[in-house]
Amino acid sequence: MTTTSSTLTSPMSSTTLRTGHVGVNVTDLDRSLAFYRDVIGFEVLAEGKADGAEGVAAGSRFAYLGRDGALTLTLWQQAADAYDGGRAGLHHLAFEADTIDEVRAYERELRAHGVEFAYDGVVPHGEGAASGGIFFHDPDGTRLEIFARAGAETAKAPVESAPTCGFF
Repeated sequence: MTTTSSTLTSPMSSTTLRTGHVGVNVTDLDRSLAFYRDVIGFEVLAEGKADGAEGVAAGSRFAYLGRDGALTLTLWQQAADAYDGGRAGLHHLAFEADTIDEVRAYERELRAHGVEFAYDGVVPHGEGAASGGIFFHDPDGTRLEIFARAGAETAKAPVESAPTCGFF
């Protein structure tokens, strides 16, 4: 008998599962903190060192970032090299804003700090899509997106045959 995933029921299907936070390896914690705190606007909830932890290089540092006391992002200073989009793992990290005007405000702030963008201005996630955002990289090259669920429907998608967030 052949079954499809639509006919199978997971024992966990009735539970609620959400992303709690994302951890990102960085090469220079101070530089990354300046970006995520001063440019993106996250609060530093805690910082520390992992000295003495088994398998962790001496001097490894970390920082917990979030908003209103809720953890969103953890930075781990343990990478020797910048992000490599050609390797398996994280493709990009997307942050949701409430409105497209907030996305545009982030764009202005990021441009004022010299951040380069994959596309010019706010673009939709696909041709005719209401959702859209801005696409750029952090200091280590990690691909980032700030988007809103509505407001981008009049802009032209830079990639017509695939989701915009898939190829930057």
